[in-house]
Amino acid sequence: MNALKAMTETISSTLSPETTAPCKFTTTAGKSYSYWRLRILYTTMLGYAAFYLIRLNFSMALPGIRAEYGFSNTEIGYIISAASVVYGVGKLLNGYLSDKSNARYFLTAGLLGSAVMNFFMGTGASLGFLVLFWAANSWFQSMGFPPIARLLTHWFSPREIGTKWSIWSCSHQIGGAAAALFAGYLAMHYGWRSAFFIPALVAVVVTLFIFNRVRDTPKEVGLPPVEDYKEDIKLAKKTEGQKLTVKDFVEIILKNKLVWYVSIANLFLYIPRIGVATWAPAFLKEFKGADLFLAGGQVAIFDVAAAIGGIAAGWMSDKYFQSRRGPVGTLYLLLLAIAFIALWKIPANHPYFDTLALMFAGFLLAGPQVLVGIAMADFTCKSVVGSANGFAGFMAYVVGALISGIGVGQLVDIWGWNAVFILFVACSLIGAFFFSLTWNSRPRNISDNFKTSNSSMK
Repeated sequence: MNALKAMTETISSTLSPETTAPCKFTTTAGKSYSYWRLRILYTTMLGYAAFYLIRLNFSMALPGIRAEYGFSNTEIGYIISAASVVYGVGKLLNGYLSDKSNARYFLTAGLLGSAVMNFFMGTGASLGFLVLFWAANSWFQSMGFPPIARLLTHWFSPREIGTKWSIWSCSHQIGGAAAALFAGYLAMHYGWRSAFFIPALVAVVVTLFIFNRVRDTPKEVGLPPVEDYKEDIKLAKKTEGQKLTVKDFVEIILKNKLVWYVSIANLFLYIPRIGVATWAPAFLKEFKGADLFLAGGQVAIFDVAAAIGGIAAGWMSDKYFQSRRGPVGTLYLLLLAIAFIALWKIPANHPYFDTLALMFAGFLLAGPQVLVGIAMADFTCKSVVGSANGFAGFMAYVVGALISGIGVGQLVDIWGWNAVFILFVACSLIGAFFFSLTWNSRPRNISDNFKTSNSSMK
């Protein structure tokens, strides 16, 4: 433990946030705030889209990899599941480190490392090689979301975070659509290896752009805390200047029943989410009769619908449910079960109906995904938001995505795609139940949530 603590302190001191003296809010600062908030928002959106481009490109390269090496679905599942476990562990550890680090450096290090791993993937020559380097890629991928969660909570106040976070979440779909269309086109016309090489070059360029545009906190550019800007003075006093400790992690996260409810819901959400993201091209080709280009277009439409669904979920929870994420997440997941049944039962060679069902599934999958990140900010505080999201990601990827990798591969090999859809429908319903347990919880009652949560855990 002492060695781990020393390593953590060394990394954190290298990447630690820059600090300056607090400053008072002025009209000039307000103009600067508007500029910097917009700059942070669009830069992090582009940055995370680049992460997704060099993560979901694997799905578009997958048919070519299988054709060249003859891997079974179970063997492909080994690659997916190994990467998922590493990603989950990485989100937990990197979530903790990101809360103690400068988001600008942390974020760019992750994207650059992921780009390098993609170059190696393009030279892959065996199953073991692909397992190793795609797992390594997942470690660097796990450095993407936690520092962005830190940036969003430092630049946007709790009263607006739902809407702003949902707008930022479009980066998932932008990157996913780019992977489906761009990487799909490359794989189809220039071979599966190009689907790793070219997106990796794009990611390197985006890394340089992020490093130029992002700043860790308002203080770093001489601005007051965002709570001063948005006149949330009480919240500023509660959160400003806090530093993350292991005790904070235990008290604010591990002893918080709301964090557990949302994390378990996220676990069951990620089984179909990663399942669709990874297996959709293969499913559409094998079960629905689509060619690779058509499958790529259908996945791109799925991602466009997901972008709309994510924005709608955050906006509705702020606008109509007083920033309560539970009701919206529950409704989305119940409807998702119906969308999966529709996609499952549509006969083969009906691409328009398949596309429509995928569109609804994308809309409904993205909403709860966005709300999980927002809820972690709601139910904790900005000094631990990276760790809270890392904890949720750890559960989702180590357990949930492990099932969607090896589990889905074995289900397809043994029982076919019908069994996969039974699994997806069941997971949607279980996720809806756990989301419903947070029905009445909202960010303005954070202290009350902690009190209730901690007393119930004793």
